Amino acid sequence: MSGNSNMASWTSNPETLELMTDLTHFNAAGAAHMVDVGAKTETHRIAVAEDWIRMQPETLARIRQGDHKKGDVLGIARVAGIMAAKKTADLIPLCHPLALTRVDIELTTEDTPTAAVRCQATAETYGKTGVEMEALTAVQIALLTIYDMCKAMDRGMQLDSIRLLEKRGGKSGHWKLTDHSI
Repeated sequence: MSGNSNMASWTSNPETLELMTDLTHFNAAGAAHMVDVGAKTETHRIAVAEDWIRMQPETLARIRQGDHKKGDVLGIARVAGIMAAKKTADLIPLCHPLALTRVDIELTTEDTPTAAVRCQATAETYGKTGVEMEALTAVQIALLTIYDMCKAMDRGMQLDSIRLLEKRGGKSGHWKLTDHSI
């Protein structure tokens, strides 16, 4: 019960409620809710996200050789990313289920500045809400799959810098990350 009373005091604070009015996943009382997109116009929506998994050079060499005992690491990661995009609404509580028209997972290996696999995911739909979460989820699950498949040889792999690169469609139109140094 104390959890409910804490939530009640937090959401009844006028300063908190004022801050929450800009957050679409909270109603006027401060409770989480799924946004009503029923009145929105269907538009062509695209989102592109990226991240890297950094690793030891030996780990990257094994991935590139394609002879990992668990199979084709990049191929399995690609399928995992596609599956994750399709399941985003099951993983993130307030996401709307979307009929994705396309998911593309691009995995590239890099040697500099450190050994890494870069994942870029593109998600696309014609709908009433954006596909940013689907692209971001696809990237993370693809890279987590690489971690899972390679952790026996490199537990120090590191995922970092997940970010949205671009989104198109909807009321807010086109947005593109301009500072790639973050």
